[in-house]
Amino acid sequence: MRIGYAATLEQFAPAEVIDHCVAAERHGFDGIVATDHFQPWLTRHEAASHVWTMLGAIGAHIRGDLAPVAVTPTFRTHPAVVAQAAATLATLYPGRVWLGVGSGDALNEHIVGRYWPEAGERIDDMFEALEIIRGLFAASAAGRTIRHRGSRFRLESTRLWTMPATPPPVLVATSGPITARRAGQVADGLVTNAEGVDRAARVLERFAAGARERGRDPETMPRVLHVHLSWAPTEEEAMAGAVQEWPIAGLRVRRGDVRSPADFERLVRSVTAADVAAGMLVSADLDVHRARLQQYADLGFTRIYLHNVGRDQRTWIEQFGAHVLPKVRA
Repeated sequence: MRIGYAATLEQFAPAEVIDHCVAAERHGFDGIVATDHFQPWLTRHEAASHVWTMLGAIGAHIRGDLAPVAVTPTFRTHPAVVAQAAATLATLYPGRVWLGVGSGDALNEHIVGRYWPEAGERIDDMFEALEIIRGLFAASAAGRTIRHRGSRFRLESTRLWTMPATPPPVLVATSGPITARRAGQVADGLVTNAEGVDRAARVLERFAAGARERGRDPETMPRVLHVHLSWAPTEEEAMAGAVQEWPIAGLRVRRGDVRSPADFERLVRSVTAADVAAGMLVSADLDVHRARLQQYADLGFTRIYLHNVGRDQRTWIEQFGAHVLPKVRA
């Protein structure tokens, strides 16, 4: 089980992100994930750099895994282009890249001006896109061309001309049990940000059930958790950082349908400290965080990536690297 660093491209400027990733690896974090955002969640963050550009740069500075997650191969980017980007990154950094695809948020996807469908339709689109990406990987690795005629996508006869010896695994990102079950049936693995041990356990159970239905062994498949948390040297600082930087943890609305950072700013005006604490772990006690991560590890996740929502990433990286990660691994 590995514990990695979640680089928030939608919270920090590009040079800061690279510095944080280098520091994280130096202090014992295993690898990096970064989400595919066109806009930040909140206008106050004033950042949203391109995930593929950033991972290409980060990979030159660290040795660990690199993973773009919550990539939506349906609206802004055709599945074939996502496949090309992932294959190129995996060619640059062999054995270090995996891809996490999701069904998307209006925040990032509605910018192209298309009708925003209901969640079920977006999920179906994602699974068709997954079929295209994996088909391109398999055909291109064998030097063949493929074509696709589906309910949403078309792909003319083509292949990827830059292809790693081993295609990167493609994981499905979801916090819902129904989609997790479908992911177990057809994807290479699962990514979830399901907050709370009980909810994360249910997602894992459904993923495993789907895998077994198709004769697959879920124990051999990557199971990844993306955790948001707030730590600072004092309880007051930890809570203040959470409320200021990540009040969206306290929202009880469907985030996937909110269309702009300004809309999110309006929604979080009513969020309280209690709301935020109910949505993620906020504590200055390193052992409290260690105990929560141990619970997640005991569920059977193979990788856990941590996002501390506060601005002071360096102090948090140093403290978790020294006092939390070694104990969870042990």
